[in-house]
Order: sequence, then C-alpha cells, then structure tokens
Amino acid sequence: MTEDKSCHFPYLPHTDHDREEMLKAIGVSSFDELVKLIPKEVRAQSLNLPRGMSELELSEHIASLAAKNKPASAQACFLGGGSYRRFVPAIVPSIISRSEFSTAYTPYQAEASQGTLQAIYEFQTAICLLTGMDVANASIYDGPTACAEAALMACRLKERHKIFISLALNNEYASVTTTYANAAHIDVGQLACPNGLTDTKSLGECAALIVQYPNFLGSIEDVKVLAEAAHKVDALLIVVSDPLSLGLLAPPGQFGADIVVGDAQQCGNFLSFGGPTAGYIACRQDFIRQLPGRLSGMTVDKEGKRAFTLALQTREQHIRRAKATSNICTNQALNALAMLVYLTAMGPHGLKQVGMLSMQRAHYLAKRLAAIPGVKMPLTAAFFNEFVINTPKPSRYVLEELLKNGIIGGLDLNVHKPSISDGILVAVTEMNSRAQLDHYADTLSRILLDEDNPKDIGKPNSVSLARSGKTSSPVK
Repeated sequence: MTEDKSCHFPYLPHTDHDREEMLKAIGVSSFDELVKLIPKEVRAQSLNLPRGMSELELSEHIASLAAKNKPASAQACFLGGGSYRRFVPAIVPSIISRSEFSTAYTPYQAEASQGTLQAIYEFQTAICLLTGMDVANASIYDGPTACAEAALMACRLKERHKIFISLALNNEYASVTTTYANAAHIDVGQLACPNGLTDTKSLGECAALIVQYPNFLGSIEDVKVLAEAAHKVDALLIVVSDPLSLGLLAPPGQFGADIVVGDAQQCGNFLSFGGPTAGYIACRQDFIRQLPGRLSGMTVDKEGKRAFTLALQTREQHIRRAKATSNICTNQALNALAMLVYLTAMGPHGLKQVGMLSMQRAHYLAKRLAAIPGVKMPLTAAFFNEFVINTPKPSRYVLEELLKNGIIGGLDLNVHKPSISDGILVAVTEMNSRAQLDHYADTLSRILLDEDNPKDIGKPNSVSLARSGKTSSPVK
C-alpha cells in the first residue's frame, strides 16, 4: 500500500483535503471550532499526565492510586438493590479463564464452535430449571435490557401498546424498560405499592404487567395473585427474578408467570464496579418465535453423533433482517458461562443452602436492628435477604457514619426511591458473618443514641409508593 503524503496517519483513510471538505459541509473552519460546539461542562479535558515513567515506577504509581480505593471486600458490605457481593467458587474463574472460553465472543460460524454452543445450550437448560419455564434464550446484555426486551415481546404477542410496571420494580429495570417503550411508542403505566407489595386495583387493559420477585424493597410478591390479575385483563405477567432466591423460593413458572427475566450477577460474577454481566429471558413454549436473541439447540450430525446448532436466530444480523424481533447483537457468553459454572458447581442443594444462609442472616440482622430505639421496619410482608428500615435521623447521615466505621450500610432510598422518607435498603448475603451483623447493629445503635448527631428531620417516616411516585398514607 502506497502511503498518502497528504495524510498524517497512513492507517487512517481521510486526507487533509477530506477533512477540510467535511468541516466545510458542517459549517466550521477547523476541528477546534467544531469541538467548541460541545458544552464546556461535558467536554473532555486534557489529562494532567506525569512525565514518562519506567515500568517499575508506573507500577508503583498505579498501586498508590489503587490504594486510595477501599473495595467492598475490605468492608462489611450490605449493598444490594440488584448487585450483590456473593461468594464465587474458585472453579468459576478457573474455567472461564481458559483460552477457549475467554477468547470466544459469538459463534458467527456457529457449527464450528461446538463447545460454545454446548455451553449456551446448558445455560438455557439451567435457566429453565431455575425459573420453571419452558424455554430460555442464550442470554442477553443484562437484566434491565432483558426486562425491556420482554416488554416489547409482550406487546408483539398481544398486539397492544401499553404495559404496567410495579413501583416496587428496581429503578434500573424500570428506567431501561421505559426508555425502550418510549422509543417504540408504548404507554407505560405504574401500579402503586402502598405496603411494599404491588396493588393491581388500577390495572387495566395492557400487554403486560411487570413485577419483581422478591421486589426491590425485598418483599416477596404473591406471583400467583399477580398472574391471575394480569390474565384477567388478557395480559402477560413478566417477572424479574432473583436467581439466588429461586434456590429456596418456588419458581415463577409454577405460579403462572409468562415471561421470566433476570441477571447473572449473583451467580458466579463478581461486583466488578457494576458490570459487565448477563441477562436472561425465559418464557412459555408458545412464545418461542418472539423470544429475542438466539437459541442453541441439540441435534445429531450426519454420522448420528450428538451435535449443537443455533436453532433460532431472531436477530437482525442474520437472515431475519427487517423481520427481526430484536437488534441484540451479543449474548454476553463469558458472563453467562460464569453463571452456568456456578449453578453446576453449587447444584440444587448448594443453591438452597446459600439462599437459606442469606435469609437466616438477614432475618437475624432485621430483628437486631428493629430492637434499636427509633428504628422502624415499616413493611410487614415476608422478605428473603433484603429489607427496609427507617431511621429517626436522616438516612444519608446514618450511612455516612456507618461508612466511617467500615460498614457499607445499604442503599439510601431517598435517592433510589424518593417516595420513601429516610429509608435504607439493607441486603445480607452469605458473605456477611455473624460478627459483621452484630457490628452493624451495635454501630447503628451508637450513632442513633449520640445526642450530638443530627436529629429527626421532622417528617413522618413511611414506605408507601403511590402511583404518582409521591408518598401517600403511612404504612400501618
């Protein structure tokens, strides 16, 4: 290839003349003038980088920067709301770090990737067993995306353009789903949760009702009742499931759920600063043609040997094109594999044991916190491993003080669910020892009893999610 002298970078196709023509078409005289059109507050600033370092100096410098961060593993972590610190058995990173998996992206030449296809097939099988559904896809970007795709799927199946979302649904799931719905001209209604559980009284004609099990506030929804309410208006019930809880709780499919979605983060995937992870969608057999993504199937080759193939491909990059049900272009294979290895290693008994540990420790901590003067547990519904507490002092202040004592106390619901006054969502997993639980309770008691600390802000505490998103009547 002959180098173009008019181009400063021979590996870039545009010449100086090309760039001048593009700038002229845009209506600016230079690239700097173009960049000035971007608001200064969001414009990337020049990095203040030090002079060049040797490899040793750079390693020490990066280590000093990393030391400023205090990871969740170095503290007593009670964060939840969708991402949890759980134990990852050594077999998981050992398997997924093998080169044949870590370099695999997506099987464009599918049948040549028998190992990848088998892993996908086994993942689909595991999800079906976990959720109680008939069929599952090869995974998807993440849980919120899976929820949004399930909503679009329901609208295609029912030929309607409205969905209802429970206000006890995780904000990220609700936000992504609403964004997808708005782009597809789908109306989104909200159902109130006056006591932390979804109220279906205002449910009208729609394509789907979306709920969470257990929900964002930790309460265990009655899926059977919700399914009956949805089916009464000829709508589908979409359930966002916690995969770890399904080792202990009955699967949504057993209660009449039509589509079940969730996230792989809790199963074999580390927190990793919030991602990446993988989502899953499972549904009834009747809906398989509307299931987004791809599905791996098992068959036999011409010699009668077991073989795997991409059985259904509804994505636009393949033969479906304009008729595609989704433009999802990857199935997050490595994260899905981590979940598969985790589920395989744990087995039904192991999943049940992890779920039982989480639930028992959560209930122990809840009992200890409720015994502290001024602390309220406003929700009366059964919960799995997350629960809400109200504190007589501002939740933001309480969480800051807990953090000073090496405790990440939970999610501030003033931020994540503004309709809840001074609420904290506390999550407990098998990683929280008895000593950590006692430390949390003792520290919170000291913070609340300290007379020099801020007092109650004067507003009544309640956990009541109204349709408008504002606080309604207090929880009884």
